[in-house]
Amino acid sequence: MTKTLAALSLLSAFVAAAPSAALAQTANCDWYADTSLKQQQRNEQGKCGFTGPEWSSSKQTHLTWCATQAPDRWKAAAQKREQMLAGCKR
Repeated sequence: MTKTLAALSLLSAFVAAAPSAALAQTANCDWYADTSLKQQQRNEQGKCGFTGPEWSSSKQTHLTWCATQAPDRWKAAAQKREQMLAGCKR
């Protein structure tokens, strides 16, 4: 009986945490996609010429990619684009 209660308590905690994790992921990916679009605008305005999926003008493209990545990966992608833009001297 005690094992069953412990298992149910653990399951309840996991189920309760799942919505907050999903909300955090959504908020993080919204930030990532918005940042990506701003970086693409700077790419175009500065005539830097960067291309590829990471320079897409589609928010949905960035949201979809972010949703499949660990936070370290999408943060690194945003930082890389920022470094590239900083090096664009056109």
